[in-house]
Amino acid sequence: MQDLTAILPNGKSFVFWEKDAIYDRELIVDASAAECGDGSASKPFRTINEAAAIATPGTRVRIHAGIYRETVQPAQGGESPEKMISYEAYGDGEVSIRASVVATEFYPSTEWSLFRGRAAVGNPVIWGTKLNPHDFMGYNPFCAVNILHDRLYIEYEKTDMTTYLLRRGMVFVDGKPLQQVSLYTEMSQIPGSYWVEANGQTVHFRLPDDGDPKDHLIELSAREQCFAPEKPFLAYIRVKGLTCAHAATGAPVPQRGSISMARGHHWIIEDCTIDWSNCVGIDIGSECWHRTRTPGQIVGHAIVRRNKIMDVGVCGIAGMGASYCLIEDNLIQGTGWQKMELSWEAGAIKTHNSVDCLIRRNIFTKTLRCDHLWMDCGNRNNRITQNLFLDGIEQREAIFMECTRDEPNLIDNNVIWNVQGRFNEADVPHIHGSATWYAMGEENSIINGWGIYGEGTDHLRICNNLIGRCRSAGYFQKTVAYRLAGRGGTARDNNLFQNIFYDCGEAAIKFPTDKNQSEGNVFVQMPSGYLRVLYPQPAECLDLQTWQEFHGFDMTGVDGDFSVNVDTDNYTLTISAAPAPMFPFFRFGKGEMKTWEQLPKLDAMDLVPSDFFGNEAAPQHIAGPFPNAEMNVTFSIDPRKLV
Repeated sequence: MQDLTAILPNGKSFVFWEKDAIYDRELIVDASAAECGDGSASKPFRTINEAAAIATPGTRVRIHAGIYRETVQPAQGGESPEKMISYEAYGDGEVSIRASVVATEFYPSTEWSLFRGRAAVGNPVIWGTKLNPHDFMGYNPFCAVNILHDRLYIEYEKTDMTTYLLRRGMVFVDGKPLQQVSLYTEMSQIPGSYWVEANGQTVHFRLPDDGDPKDHLIELSAREQCFAPEKPFLAYIRVKGLTCAHAATGAPVPQRGSISMARGHHWIIEDCTIDWSNCVGIDIGSECWHRTRTPGQIVGHAIVRRNKIMDVGVCGIAGMGASYCLIEDNLIQGTGWQKMELSWEAGAIKTHNSVDCLIRRNIFTKTLRCDHLWMDCGNRNNRITQNLFLDGIEQREAIFMECTRDEPNLIDNNVIWNVQGRFNEADVPHIHGSATWYAMGEENSIINGWGIYGEGTDHLRICNNLIGRCRSAGYFQKTVAYRLAGRGGTARDNNLFQNIFYDCGEAAIKFPTDKNQSEGNVFVQMPSGYLRVLYPQPAECLDLQTWQEFHGFDMTGVDGDFSVNVDTDNYTLTISAAPAPMFPFFRFGKGEMKTWEQLPKLDAMDLVPSDFFGNEAAPQHIAGPFPNAEMNVTFSIDPRKLV
């Protein structure tokens, strides 16, 4: 039976290359082994790298539960889908690869002045620990700042550079990170913080409870990555069921993750956990644009599925030129705490020049000050479907499709919910009293918070989504005048079909011009002038009736009258009747409003053959991803297929 959720915009199915691998050799690793062995079941290796040094195509490396403080560096890759090399958890507990060392020697820190004219918070007790040079041979993240060598695109005048210039080294107390500060004195104000001396050889820290570090597990990140070949371009490697923690990665670019394909191809990364990587979680592309390209070199073809990518500082999954990739069933949570969004490489997923990729059934949540998904330049024939994009904290947009012009990309059957926006509320001009009656419809350049944002992108297809609680607009695009040469488009031929737009702060749709299409959408709990065409100025701020009359848009669209509640912690959704309006006359001009049961059934689009749950789309159905949802019934919208 054909997988309808894998049909790409060109009508062809995503190419699944995976086959049942045949393993004719098995190596066993056990960190608790009494002595170094030969990799057999009775005499296992004690480190994963012992196995990685000798694993050949057709080898399965099985790793017993334990903590492995090393960077795994496979010496070679597999040969084909049938002859892969697999590194996988044995199944008897967590396999934790940690890029950190345990600190055991501490002393009271008294040689630096802690107070500088400000009252302390609590009763600060500061400790110091000197790094063991043996643990930091070849790489000392406490000497290196976060920012890497490519700084060309940073707009220094727009961003606070503090976080870029902090050290890459992290301090963990019982598995939780302390907050790095720039000055020793700041620790008096911040319980649970640390500071690094100029030479990067000594770390001073304050515990959250001002306690004694000998009563806690103190870990210091010491290595850049957890699983990363030193040799590039290795192929056909599987990484399964491993936890990779505490990687002291730097801010991209280059994109170097806790788990790194190192510019290889045909990897499978599944059922893994990325825990507190300083900047990048997983990299699956060509790493950066500066490397010499070998003619015919293959990059991408990655399968990234059922992983938990938690609390990564800048970018959860990074893919420079990562084409033909399958990213599915992942939970990506808490990305962006480094606040480096103006490095232009931040996001739960950030790709470039993606071709024929399928991104489905993922949960993006609690992303901070960066996008859930950013597809940067030259994207062709990609499908983004069945995903949850939830709780974008201080987020400018949930999905960003940038400068793409050649072929359609499809965003269908997703839930986009609670995009807070990132701006200073004090900068927003407010018009009071009757002056609002005469204001021109000019675009406010301050407020953001968009569900889907385009920038010089053509041929975008946005269908059957639920887009709600966006601070500004559910959809917004602008033209980019000077990026047409080989990159950007004209912001035309973007189609918004059969979506539900719910409770957006400024508008449901902001088209740059009327050279786009909108049909069959439902608009619920919208402000005045919620359908907009921005150019030529003055902008048109329209309701559904005038949108239909003057542009012919949404002739089958309706205004809706119902409530939607998305529980973003438990991944459930409930549709109920709308509360009675406090001031009914505010509905003047909206025409007839449809309850959930009254929504019209529309002809299904050939472009979207399935619904949110992967079922075949009915010949006629209501707008949005949940055509069969019933009133007052709470149902799960967790899209992941857990095995």
